[in-house]
Amino acid sequence: MPYLVTVNLLWAFSFSLIGEYLAGRVDSDFAVLVRVAIAALVFVPIMRWRGLPGRLVGGLWLAGALQFGVTYLCLYRSFAVLTVPEVLLFTVLTPIYVTLLDDALARRFNPWALLAALVAVAGGVAIRFQPLEGDYLMGFLLLQLANATFAAGQVLCRHLLARHPTDLPLYRFFGHFFLGALVLALPSWLIFGNPAKLPHTALQWGVLVWMGLFATALGMFWWVKGSTRVDAGALAVMNELHVPLGLLVNLLIWNRDADLKKIALGGGVIMLSLVLNRVGRRRGGAVAAG
Repeated sequence: MPYLVTVNLLWAFSFSLIGEYLAGRVDSDFAVLVRVAIAALVFVPIMRWRGLPGRLVGGLWLAGALQFGVTYLCLYRSFAVLTVPEVLLFTVLTPIYVTLLDDALARRFNPWALLAALVAVAGGVAIRFQPLEGDYLMGFLLLQLANATFAAGQVLCRHLLARHPTDLPLYRFFGHFFLGALVLALPSWLIFGNPAKLPHTALQWGVLVWMGLFATALGMFWWVKGSTRVDAGALAVMNELHVPLGLLVNLLIWNRDADLKKIALGGGVIMLSLVLNRVGRRRGGAVAAG
């Protein structure tokens, strides 16, 4: 759990940094590519290439392509047709995808984990809900694809590491994850990127480097590591924690207007979902499929 909370704090800062310094100024495909490339440079030099199960390596490449490649390419594109409140609102569905995909891979149904995910979603909606305006269908679809692939990548990593144990520490082979993401990020930049919108200030480059090293390299590593130490219900709830944390960071640093009562209410509901998930674990709520 401490790993997941720490990463949520990192990502809470990331939302504000993207909105303040990158969105609309730096090409989104280039931003994703730089983040992946920096993360790959951190892990690939110390990565083990041989002696690992083929399914583990292939699965990590697939998880990276899904959880970072597809997810972030869709997320950045959604800002072209959605307002920031709409983006945050549509991302609250991720916990449900996590729970359903984890149950599908394990061939079971855990009603407590699903209930915890639904309660966490309710907390996120309580914080961010605003009336929707304009043409948002395409943005909604982009974000549901991003939500589903982000959930699929982290669930896949959990199951891969459980089914293919190795004596090597995770950091010795986690570079495969970012190589998988690079397979999508590089062609996307070459095909769709806009060279006229490259970073042109030291601050923008600094934000990209910070996000590459901390939000991406360390963040994704700790997220995957943390996901193996909790059950699916707790992991689903942790996917919602970025909403109140992101709003608090934005309020404290950039002094943006925020409804503290909504943040407190929604945050309390998200914490309640953790309690529900813990109760479900004690009662053994998993029901085998079939």
